[in-house]
Amino acid sequence: MLNNMKRGHLKIFFKEYIEGTPEKAVVADQKMLLCRLTLAVAQGIEIHDSIRGVYVTSRCLKHLFDKKPAEEFLFIIDHLHEIARYPDKIYLNKEAKRGCFCFVKIINGVEYFCSLEIKKTPPAIYGEAGLGISEYGEEKEIEEIQVATAFRMRKKYIKNYTLLWDWGDGNPHRSALDTPKESTNAPQ
Repeated sequence: MLNNMKRGHLKIFFKEYIEGTPEKAVVADQKMLLCRLTLAVAQGIEIHDSIRGVYVTSRCLKHLFDKKPAEEFLFIIDHLHEIARYPDKIYLNKEAKRGCFCFVKIINGVEYFCSLEIKKTPPAIYGEAGLGISEYGEEKEIEEIQVATAFRMRKKYIKNYTLLWDWGDGNPHRSALDTPKESTNAPQ
């Protein structure tokens, strides 16, 4: 039932901001909460509880709409919540790629890929601010997780990626123990 609600919300978001727009058209800069990472997933990849929300932006959805075949796009918007919330495996993304983590989910025998990135933005400042602190006391960057891209995997796309976490045992994968913590892709 909850998956159907989230699926419906993403379709409404798509219809409101993307559907009917010309290819490569600029769209309104909007975002919606897609889901929250499960506690097991967040702990497995060392994501702090305060940023477990996963957002999808209108720009990301527009990119998927423009670049993916219709059947693949429709499947992705029907299952993006499931891929992001209940991945089967999580990999560390490559330095040159967008996003920190690669979530992989097998659905109906096919692997789907979702790249998630940690976006850091300055705190919202309303009114006067002094010494870098807003009138609401916020002084740190705000971090949130956003979908960078998603697609149906072809062949062995993630062959040389470092496996960080596997849903099978709910623990960090042994290869993650050798991954340096100072990676520029890993969240701080």
